[in-house]
Amino acid sequence: MEQTAQTPPCSETLSADDTGSQRIRTNFMSDNVGPVCPEILAAITQANVGDAPAHGDDAWTAQLEARAAEVFEAEVRVFPVATGTAANGLALSALSPPWGAILCDESAHIFGRECSAPELFTSGAKLCPIPSPDGRMSPAMLARTIAEVQAGGRRLSRPAALSLSQATEWGTVYSLDQLVELTTLAHDAGMGVHMDGARFGNALAHLGCSPADATWRAGVDILSLGATKSGALAADLVVMFDTGLAEDMERRIKRAGHLWSKQRFLSAQLLAWFEGDLWLRNARHANEMAGRLARGLLRHPGAMLPFETQANEVFAILPEALVQALEVSGFIFLRRTAPPGVHGTLVRFVTSYHMQHADVDALLEALASGE
Repeated sequence: MEQTAQTPPCSETLSADDTGSQRIRTNFMSDNVGPVCPEILAAITQANVGDAPAHGDDAWTAQLEARAAEVFEAEVRVFPVATGTAANGLALSALSPPWGAILCDESAHIFGRECSAPELFTSGAKLCPIPSPDGRMSPAMLARTIAEVQAGGRRLSRPAALSLSQATEWGTVYSLDQLVELTTLAHDAGMGVHMDGARFGNALAHLGCSPADATWRAGVDILSLGATKSGALAADLVVMFDTGLAEDMERRIKRAGHLWSKQRFLSAQLLAWFEGDLWLRNARHANEMAGRLARGLLRHPGAMLPFETQANEVFAILPEALVQALEVSGFIFLRRTAPPGVHGTLVRFVTSYHMQHADVDALLEALASGE
């Protein structure tokens, strides 16, 4: 079970003493805690002039679909929503009937962190978790799970969708070959493929390929594209590469309570995010900060990194005394349950687009002084 480090939640300024002096410490809890990009704030302000048609009939939303088609080099249908949970649930509702089975990694956000939202949005589809050592399911385990569910016949849910997290919840990234192998297995079994891309930009920055190569060319039918973790105020995007799945999507969104009357403010954020590849620049910077932190941790004699750092999440196993010292110093991060047989405390540090070298170095210096 996750536990927040024992410091005030989402606070970057902590009182040090009674004299009014303060210690500033960086918040590594999540990439959700940071400020909105200035470019995106400016876009919201520019959209906040005069009247505009409601419920997605505005010029910003029309431009967004055209821009997304350019980014992904394909005809797409796009649907902006305010949260990643809504994007995932709505996307999966287009792929699975209530009696369907949605296969995902056991670490997937849809399985362990979304309060049964996928089941709600699909009106009852069953999530089937697949174990993996690092957040990336193997083709062998996927094939085995598909066969087991199919063998149950009408007594079990029908395999309807495969959901892949990219980047994964352990900060790892599927290679293009791995994606193709998994999506091919799913399609051969008559399943659709969803990608939870809450940190898709970070995965793309690691892979160094085009957005098209990492999605529809690799067999992805629907992408939940997350902007909120990468500079947006509140904006995620359901991108449908299989445009036939878009039928009635607007009704699904309305029924779920996620149709904004002033949708131009969602679309304006996403347009600014795509402009000049801001989304990729933000992702590259966040990844760079994570790499800097990981390299520093590897130099520490008391630290062990159980997973390769490929996006903007760094997991480390540290002695409990060091973890407590960081907490006392005012750093904010997430505790996780350590794997069986591992001695020490597993913690997660998340870097973001606005984090600086000095922020990372301050944490590493605090670790070094705690030796």
